[in-house]
Amino acid sequence: MRHFLSFIILLQVLISGCTSQLRYSGNPLFPGWYADPEGTVYNGIFWIFPTYSAPYNDQVFFDAFSSDDLTNWKRHERIMDTGAVEWAEKAMWAPSVIERDGKFFLFFGANDIQSDDETGGIGIGVADSPEGPYRDYLGKPLIDKFHNGAQPIDQFVFEDSDGKLYLIYGGWRHCNIVRLKDDLTGIEPLTDGTLFREITPEGYVEGPFMFIRNGKYYFMWSEGGWTGPDYCVAYAISDSLSGPFERVGKVLQQDTSIASGAGHHSVIRIPGTESYYIVYHRRPVGQTNRNSREVCIEKMEFDEKGFIKPVAITREGVPARKAR
Repeated sequence: MRHFLSFIILLQVLISGCTSQLRYSGNPLFPGWYADPEGTVYNGIFWIFPTYSAPYNDQVFFDAFSSDDLTNWKRHERIMDTGAVEWAEKAMWAPSVIERDGKFFLFFGANDIQSDDETGGIGIGVADSPEGPYRDYLGKPLIDKFHNGAQPIDQFVFEDSDGKLYLIYGGWRHCNIVRLKDDLTGIEPLTDGTLFREITPEGYVEGPFMFIRNGKYYFMWSEGGWTGPDYCVAYAISDSLSGPFERVGKVLQQDTSIASGAGHHSVIRIPGTESYYIVYHRRPVGQTNRNSREVCIEKMEFDEKGFIKPVAITREGVPARKAR
C-alpha cells in the first residue's frame, strides 16, 4: 500500500510538472495592430493573413505570419503592396488565400469604393509560395461593382467538397456568393444560372466565413459596427452551400474586462482532426482608437448536436501544438 501511494504521489508530481511547462500562445498572437485575420494550414505550417490596421491611406500592404506550433510566429513583411497592383491605392483589406495547382492566390479588397463609378473592389494576387511576393493576377479587379447591394469587400474563398471554388463576400449588410472559374480569371454562372446570388442571413454586416463539418455548411459572419464594442461573430447552419441560412446566434463577443469589438474572424481546422480554432481581432481595454486592433486565437468546440459552443475570449490563447 505504501508503494502504491508513493507511485500516485510521483504521478501527480509528473503531471503537475508537465502542466506547468505547457506553453500557451498568449493573446495577442504577435505584436502590432492587425485585423480581419484569415488563418489556414499549408504543408504543416500555420499561416495568418491579416489586414494592416491603420488609417485607410496607410493600408497599402499586407504582412503575413507563420508558425509551426501556434506560439512562435514569424512575420513576413509586405507580401503584397499597392506597388504590385496598379489600380489599388489604399484600404487593402481582408486577404483570403487559396492554393491551386502549385500557386497561391490572394484575394483582397482595395480602395473602399462607395459606388460603381469608382475604381476598386476585389482583386487577386498570385505567388509561388504563401509568403509571396504576390503580383497582380488579373491587372484589374475581379469584382468592381455593387451587386444586390453588397459592397465588394471582405472576400472569402471557399472550396466545396467537390473541389469547386466560390467567393463569398460583401459589406453594407449584404452578402453574395459567386462561382469562380477553374483558372480564377473570372466568375461563371451558379447552378441556378445567376452570377451573383445573395445569401444574406439575419443580422449580417460583413466578414463572411464558411466551412463544412459532418456534411453541414457552417456560415459565419460579423455583426455590429467594427469601430464599436458591439462587434461580434454569429453563425448559421444549412444543408446547402447557398442556404437558406437561418441565424443560430452569437458565438464570439466582447468581454469588458479583456477587450471589445471581437469580430471579423476565420476558423482553422487541424487537418485530419476535429480540432478547431477561431482566429479574430479585438480592441484591448483602454484603447479607443478604432484602428487599435490585435489578432487573437481561441479554441472552438461543438456540442453533441453540432452547434458551436460560445467562445470566451482570453489572454492565454491556446496551448502549443503542431499542425501535422
